[in-house]
Amino acid sequence: MKKYIVINGTMGAGKSVVGRRIAELLGRAAFIDGDFVIEMHPHIDHTETFDIQRDNIVHMSKNYYNFDKCDSVVLSWIMGEARAIKTISEISELNYKTYHFMLTCSKESLTERWHQDDVNDWRTDENLNMAIEILNQFNKRTDCIFIDSSDLSVDEVANKIIERTRTA
Repeated sequence: MKKYIVINGTMGAGKSVVGRRIAELLGRAAFIDGDFVIEMHPHIDHTETFDIQRDNIVHMSKNYYNFDKCDSVVLSWIMGEARAIKTISEISELNYKTYHFMLTCSKESLTERWHQDDVNDWRTDENLNMAIEILNQFNKRTDCIFIDSSDLSVDEVANKIIERTRTA
């Protein structure tokens, strides 16, 4: 059965870089960055584009499921509880073995990462405060496996996730 690894978490938790690394380590794997399945200019908040994004993700997931050169899909995307339930439910209907992980980190670690990232112009103090609030909300979830990435390298986080998919 093909694997589907969902990586959720707040902005700056490392979802995209870890997701890409997992796909590389697994091989025969596709990586979907949920933030980039729709790109609007000017940017439109996820709340207004969620249905389009989810539809694009599910459509891509169907294509990868039917592609014989692909054994796994890794999705990174910021999803609140309702979004996660709806998206993962639709993906599970495709007969993937689905795993849901939540990347979390300490407020200090998130702040340090945020200020070291000079590539993304959206890494403002205002958005950092929003990311910290999202982090607090996500830490209350119960429908996923938590991985604290505060003091771990990208490879350490990726390997923890891969290991959990082999033993679950």
